[in-house]
Amino acid sequence: MEKRVEKLKKRLKMEHWKFITVLLVVYDFLAVHAAYFAALWVRFDFVYSRIPLNFMDPFRHYITLYALFCVVVFSMFRLYNSMWRFASYAELVKTLEASFLTSAVHTLVVTLFIVRMPISYYFLGAILQFILVLGIRFSYRFLLFLRARRRYYGENGARVMVIGAGAAGQMLLRDISTGEATADRVVCVIDDNPNKWNRYIEGVPIVGGRNDIPANVKKYSVNKIYLAIPSAPAPAKRDILAICSKTDCELKQLPGMYQLVSGQVSVKAMRDIAIEDLLGREPIRPDLHEVYDFIRGKRVLVTGGGGSIGSELCRQIAAHEPQQLIIFDIYENSTYGIQLELREKYPALDMRVLIGSVRDSRRLKEVFETCRPEIVYHAAAHKHVPLMEDSPCEAIKNNAIGTYKTAYAAMAYGCRKFVLISTDKAVNPTNIMGASKRLCEMIIQSFDHKIREGKAAEIPQLFTHIADDPEDEAQTDGIPADTATEFVAVRFGNVLGSNGSVIPIFRKQIEQGGPVTVTHPDIIRYFMTIPEAVSLVLLAGTYAHGGEIFVLDMGEPIKIDTLARNMIRQAGFRPDVDIKIAYTGLRPGEKLYEERLMAEEGLQKTENELIHIGKPIPFDTDSFLIKLDALMKAAYANDENDIRRLVEDTVSTYHPAE
Repeated sequence: MEKRVEKLKKRLKMEHWKFITVLLVVYDFLAVHAAYFAALWVRFDFVYSRIPLNFMDPFRHYITLYALFCVVVFSMFRLYNSMWRFASYAELVKTLEASFLTSAVHTLVVTLFIVRMPISYYFLGAILQFILVLGIRFSYRFLLFLRARRRYYGENGARVMVIGAGAAGQMLLRDISTGEATADRVVCVIDDNPNKWNRYIEGVPIVGGRNDIPANVKKYSVNKIYLAIPSAPAPAKRDILAICSKTDCELKQLPGMYQLVSGQVSVKAMRDIAIEDLLGREPIRPDLHEVYDFIRGKRVLVTGGGGSIGSELCRQIAAHEPQQLIIFDIYENSTYGIQLELREKYPALDMRVLIGSVRDSRRLKEVFETCRPEIVYHAAAHKHVPLMEDSPCEAIKNNAIGTYKTAYAAMAYGCRKFVLISTDKAVNPTNIMGASKRLCEMIIQSFDHKIREGKAAEIPQLFTHIADDPEDEAQTDGIPADTATEFVAVRFGNVLGSNGSVIPIFRKQIEQGGPVTVTHPDIIRYFMTIPEAVSLVLLAGTYAHGGEIFVLDMGEPIKIDTLARNMIRQAGFRPDVDIKIAYTGLRPGEKLYEERLMAEEGLQKTENELIHIGKPIPFDTDSFLIKLDALMKAAYANDENDIRRLVEDTVSTYHPAE
């Protein structure tokens, strides 16, 4: 029954459109008659009886044929197919062209073959025809405008400030003032060009530049701000958004230049301000040709391939035509998701999805022996600071031991390059998670140091000492004498939108009505989008020669308290009024700020200005490997007190937070 009703509605809608077309045809037919009759009538002083019969009789005979001719020409110019509620300059030009053509033909035919009419008849008739034909079409839009104007000045709807008096701003103003999509009213416009100040656009005053935003928000009682400057560079957009964030207005913006070029500038096209817009820099789009040459035709393994970073690594690697992509993760749900996604997008991709733990040496041996990966991106790790602070042994087992086992297997089976995904929390760590990642970096540096000295065989396998299963005695065939695996680490900060990161947590808290929890009003963090970070990780891997710690430029740090307040405002609420912000205090092991380099490290430039190399801090590799053996044994003994002491003794830069 419902389907029949829907079909009937569609038919009625189609019939309504045709009905309007028929009415327009009839109207044009009559309008042509009326226009030229009025021309004769005016010519003879508005007295019908004074019109000579030698003019009136021919007029009666040919005007109907001419009206039919006009209808045919109007149809050829598609005057019956346009949506006149959106009529604009294009429709005006079409109507003018059609009217000029028909009037010109009328003048020639009547003068040459019928009778020579008064000159005023031709001119006045043509003008009246154009006015009548155009008027009925634009009257619909005018009526919509009047109705919108009544609504526009009503009490309903928000008072809007539009930032940008360019083409996008003008199109947005027109859509708001004449459309039915919103009851909002634009009360003022902001533009940084002083030449536009104190002038009007679509009847709305341009009141000043970006520094005048707060004053005019108050003056005009603005409660919504629309950003309509899609071509603005990221730093300028960030500055404007920072000023807007100091108000209590809801913020929205036009996504990009595509909407302007395609004419899709409307209220519906506006989107919420993305958190990425607050980074204050252009999105990082590195040239990945080197990555393509590096990955193409090679077997690539991604550990932790189902996680936020790992899955994006898989996406970008799959796009660069590897010989085979091996995805390895212990969590089957997220891994299954990326498997389905890549199968759909890259049906020709040779992909193996394997479930297992980097702590299981027998499983690692099987994977490396079977797949023989040439490049390994090691993203498998526990990353949540508070959870790892409560379970330090698990952090060491998974992060440090897992890295050691994976790196050893990579070296034993002739892998060409091993790239560790590290974090800025490894710099002067104050928590177990950060310390465990610093241990990972030290493991990578130790392997590289031994290989360079030709002493790779001295690296202990350690598998039998640290197994979850006492029978886990998987041994490789030994280290090849000519092993040349290059071990590197890539260090960066927080990524926007990753699992468990602050952004989705804040969004959920805002949806629930608050409070939004911030640990400390002064805490700051570096942020980067997941695709940006992964692109730079891939690029850094191509620069690696072994032993480096690559540091990604994360831009300027963001204050988490400011981030929370901006997100609340973007959702249309007022911080501390509609939604409270609660300060919960720093969590165990948490720092107020993150560092990208240790004081002992220096920065070395690479070909890419966003990728730097930190000079490794020297340490005694043999002593470290001995301490690591003890550390691993303590971790598997689940001795939390001893593990903290051993971590502090092994990682000289680790200073636990009180």
